[in-house]
Amino acid sequence: MPDAIPALRSERLAQSLGADIRAEQPAYDLIELFFFAYRDFVSDPDRILDEYGFGRAHHRVLHFVDRQPGLTIAELLDILRITKQSLNRVLKELIEKSFIESRTGTSDRRQRLLYVTAQGHDLALKLAKLQTRRIMEALDDLEPDAKKLVSGYLLRVIDPDDRAHVKRLVFGDKET
Repeated sequence: MPDAIPALRSERLAQSLGADIRAEQPAYDLIELFFFAYRDFVSDPDRILDEYGFGRAHHRVLHFVDRQPGLTIAELLDILRITKQSLNRVLKELIEKSFIESRTGTSDRRQRLLYVTAQGHDLALKLAKLQTRRIMEALDDLEPDAKKLVSGYLLRVIDPDDRAHVKRLVFGDKET
């Protein structure tokens, strides 16, 4: 794996020399590794989702609604950063096929609270287990602190203004 991170090494070297090369030299190796890792990370779920006529947007909606029962449409839009129109199409399909149900809010009757059905939970869990297996296999040969290091790195890739929000969504009150 050491050969896969020359951009990091060259950046550290440049920083030690007092030069900032981030604007000069694209980190093509890391960009491409992100691309290929993401491609393969979603490939197993994509095959299963296809059996239901679903795509990646369905997966994301199922995932976050399963992880946060009672999520509002507004909260889901904020997490996914997609248009209301895009979400409505996907949500309509998931509701029609009984993977998600929409309930009226108790304090605000205009709110729609989202919950996965048993079928939705089963599918979300199946997809999460596939992706967990891939992640854990990648971490197997690394140092014991690798998961914490990778989590910290991924958190830092997220826009600074959104990090605290994402950290609360992902970890809740736990420390990373």
